[in-house]
Amino acid sequence: MGLLDKLSGWLGLRKKEVNVLCLGLDNSGKTTIINQLKPANTQAQEIVPTIGFSIEKFKSSSLSFTVFDMSGQSRYRSLWEHYYKESHAIIFVIDSSDKLRMVVTKEELDTFLNHEDIRGKRIPVLFFANKMDLQDAMSSVKVSQMLCLENIKDKPWHICASNAVRGEGLQEGLDWLQGTMSAQHTRRITTTKTAF
Repeated sequence: MGLLDKLSGWLGLRKKEVNVLCLGLDNSGKTTIINQLKPANTQAQEIVPTIGFSIEKFKSSSLSFTVFDMSGQSRYRSLWEHYYKESHAIIFVIDSSDKLRMVVTKEELDTFLNHEDIRGKRIPVLFFANKMDLQDAMSSVKVSQMLCLENIKDKPWHICASNAVRGEGLQEGLDWLQGTMSAQHTRRITTTKTAF
């Protein structure tokens, strides 16, 4: 059973379509993370860099997932905004060992957070401080500080240290995302019921 299957079971939602956008600079580990989230029998043996974007669909007993793996290469980042409006959650992957490009990561994150389709939307954002197995990797706390994540006040967010190759840290992140999405879904149902 893949991690996305577990996530769908915990959410307890009936055949709800969940669109998850996976963002981050090139070579941060987005495709490897998505591969780890897929059911074991559908995981790729070799990972290649994403050109443009790829779409992965997964079905479980209660949810249908569509994960958009967006290329992080600079010439493709303008594609990201075309998928913001329909997204229910964001996974933002950071190469925690790439100190030189942390400024570019912050610029892209700020552009994303200030986009008209995201600003003011209470969409959960899960950050993976990836490649923690590398010697020069910064801690998730340091990554959070460098990206000024504490300034995000209008949407729920969480950062996890991860090693996508081994799948480490992914479960913690998905547990948080599942809990956040489930709580938002419950609040929407309660609000709808009290409105009648």
